[in-house]
Amino acid sequence: MPFRLQGFQSALRGQTGLLRTQQRRWAQVHDVRFLASHHDPKYVLDKYRAKLDQKAKEEGHDSVESLKEAYDEKIQDLRRKASTVATPEPAQPRAVPNTPKAFQAPPPPQESKTTKAARSVSGDSSPVKPLSTYLDVEKIRELPAKEIEALWRLRHADNGHAISAVIPLDTYKRIIAAARQNPQFILPLPRPQTPEEAEQTPEGATGTAADIHFLQWGFHPPAEGSTPSAANNHASTVIFTNLGAYKMHGAFAQPHTTITHHLDLAEDKGLVLMHGQIVPDGGVSAPEATWLVSCVQRFYDFEGQASGRKSELVRMFTRGDVENFKVEELLEESERLQ
Repeated sequence: MPFRLQGFQSALRGQTGLLRTQQRRWAQVHDVRFLASHHDPKYVLDKYRAKLDQKAKEEGHDSVESLKEAYDEKIQDLRRKASTVATPEPAQPRAVPNTPKAFQAPPPPQESKTTKAARSVSGDSSPVKPLSTYLDVEKIRELPAKEIEALWRLRHADNGHAISAVIPLDTYKRIIAAARQNPQFILPLPRPQTPEEAEQTPEGATGTAADIHFLQWGFHPPAEGSTPSAANNHASTVIFTNLGAYKMHGAFAQPHTTITHHLDLAEDKGLVLMHGQIVPDGGVSAPEATWLVSCVQRFYDFEGQASGRKSELVRMFTRGDVENFKVEELLEESERLQ
């Protein structure tokens, strides 16, 4: 999604609609097809028993079950002929023994790629991996803060798809307070224009381009295996997805980067260890993902680096303030961070 002044404004309008959808995601919405699948099959059979019996006799069948079996192949053939790219033939659920095909339940919904990405940095039953997966927590508690930071960075230095950082607890508290009130935002990733974009740039305009990325915060209980405390009372994640992909696929869009904050050392060392994982071939390089992650603090530390216009942009985005939220301003603020 290249940046140009006109194109960015339309992206904002589209994102505003997306935001409203996300704000409603916890509303209780019922799928009509799901509700219909819960009707008692006997009720349906009893309601149309007379008509089905008459139809079976007219066609020479001795029972309704025989009639259904005779028509099953024809129904499947009609579905195949009617299927198109836009309306494909529905996948057949696995049959349950002794259950008439007409009344078999649909397959369970698939887990979204966003959920899978969150669990890619997790254990089987916990939303996030414990810090002990990476370090001997009890041993490093005995070390000074500077040595802990050095060890944490060295732990991930040889992994080209990993990001790491150490955040002072006070800074993290300010960031997380803002994140709980503003769990979603967009960030521009500046890049050079392509030759095609340069040709379309009006004379006198800057040659700046940017890709827009959508971030979502997640808040979880402390990781299994860690010791909960007053400071270590949660774990948080941030998932980054290309905005164009998210607008197209919603929760099923493939995130390219997931970061996790570990608070095991928050109480006694005043440190929060951050670990990030970049999806190979996910569309962003390690330096680009690092840039996006660094922007989180710079836009969410409302009482620190994000004081002023940056924090206002985050709040306006959360409110869906289309009149005052200017993506051009967002790009300008991000360019000042370079």
